[in-house]
Amino acid sequence: MDSLTVMDVARDALTTLIFTIGPILSVGLTVGLTIAFFQALTQLQEMTLTFVPKIIAVFSALLVMLPFMGRNLSDLMQRIAERIATGG
Repeated sequence: MDSLTVMDVARDALTTLIFTIGPILSVGLTVGLTIAFFQALTQLQEMTLTFVPKIIAVFSALLVMLPFMGRNLSDLMQRIAERIATGG
């Protein structure tokens, strides 16, 4: 296994990671910014107001995106297994 193959596998793994986790992170970011904007407008500084909606939104997004995430990771494993089987 040469360095180009290792770099190609690493790049494939990183792009899979970004595409798999990106939607969940964007949901968390959007909900967090919305709650922060609401708190700034109302001057309501309640700590549970920031965590509870974010946890619910991220958990809901995980439930919705789980088949997509599993398919992404399964495809990555399939590509790595094919590389191992073909020797390169």
